[in-house]
Amino acid sequence: MNTLSSGSSRLVSLDALRGFDMFWIMGGGLFIAGLAQLTGWAPLEWFAAQQEHAEWHGFHFEDLIFPLFLFMAGVSMPFSILKRQARGDSMKDIYYHLVRRTVVLILLGMLYNRVQIFEPGHYRLSSVLSRIALGSFFASLIVLNSKKVWHYVWFAGILLGYWAVSALIPAPGHAAGDFSREGCLAGYIDRLLIPWSMPLENGLIEPEGILSTIPSVATALLGVLTGHFLKTDFQQWSKLKKGIVMTMAGVVFLLLGILWNEVFPINKKLWTSSFVLFAGGWSLILFSVFYLVIDVWEYRSWAFFFVVIGMNSILSYLMQPALCMWCVRDFFFRGIINHTPENLKTLVDAITYIATCWSFLYFCYRKKIFLKV
Repeated sequence: MNTLSSGSSRLVSLDALRGFDMFWIMGGGLFIAGLAQLTGWAPLEWFAAQQEHAEWHGFHFEDLIFPLFLFMAGVSMPFSILKRQARGDSMKDIYYHLVRRTVVLILLGMLYNRVQIFEPGHYRLSSVLSRIALGSFFASLIVLNSKKVWHYVWFAGILLGYWAVSALIPAPGHAAGDFSREGCLAGYIDRLLIPWSMPLENGLIEPEGILSTIPSVATALLGVLTGHFLKTDFQQWSKLKKGIVMTMAGVVFLLLGILWNEVFPINKKLWTSSFVLFAGGWSLILFSVFYLVIDVWEYRSWAFFFVVIGMNSILSYLMQPALCMWCVRDFFFRGIINHTPENLKTLVDAITYIATCWSFLYFCYRKKIFLKV
């Protein structure tokens, strides 16, 4: 049953975009690969190739999923913090909530990584959820302790400062401005401080490492600035005008990211300043499209599929390893998949997995079961 309401004060576009983002983790990439395999259509084959992270420098569609989620966490921040203040929560209560949320997300990230303290090779404590937790936490501190104008200063300062540190301070044995896996300063710091937590990238760098977490705060702050723009700034502007301005701002950020790429390469694993701008530009454009279509023009029915996922985004992320959704899918559909023609097998594989995950999330949606931290 579609229960989206045009009268709700909730940003349905944000829930839908969050669900769209999680869809690609929940089998969307495999779905595109299946379509490409079936049709042989060049644009689909190109998009299927985009479902893998860029090897090092560069940007693929897959590299957008993580920063887009962190951007959306920032967008919701002015709404959630102001809501807590409006209902009378003290600053102590708000800080307690932020610290508790950060710790819980870090622990859930360890669960996702299947950390086993006494098992060598299972020590990776850094995770996607830990970066979301830390990026959101420090962005929240900035929001709570400074005026809005300083949020812009913090955003620019973090990006410029990270560039200066990365470009001017050399890792021992390497030249300043070396942005290779072996020679980058971020990798050296990770190898120095957390060598026991680096099973990825041949142990040369932690993709969610120490130094590269700092610019992730800027990604969250870009979302915060967007949330402020929607909620309080330029209230005389119509929603339509706000949506168009966000689209234009996204294009500007894309161009700035491309220009900065010439001296500070776009790189997700280093979370470079150019990556923040480039991914932020795409995030703004995507959000503006969802905002215009859903919240401005109120075409909402099509978005219900994504809203069901987006309103339980943490659960949709964790349930796949924790509940072994592949096992559940195989229990119901493995026989059908095994008897599917070879050129359809990947597509049916993806559809049945997505259907299994979405059905579980829909059950939770109907029962009002939402994993909140």
